[in-house]
Amino acid sequence: MAEQLVEIVGALLVLSAYALAQFAGLPRRSFRYLLANLVGAAILAALAAIHHQWGFLLLQGVWAVVALWGVVGRLREREAS
Repeated sequence: MAEQLVEIVGALLVLSAYALAQFAGLPRRSFRYLLANLVGAAILAALAAIHHQWGFLLLQGVWAVVALWGVVGRLREREAS
């Protein structure tokens, strides 16, 4: 039960970031958007790895890496300012 709750939280993080970007104007390069995607995708990737769901692991793992790339880029931009 607890694992399913964690999985739902991960999915809600990814989906809410996407919905806010689509309908509320949250910029896709914003730190909040990228961080929600990173945390949500990392949670889902970890659960996929535990359950040997390789296709889902690939999807969420790449999603998390891309979001991490964006977070690192935003942090570097802040440092440069």
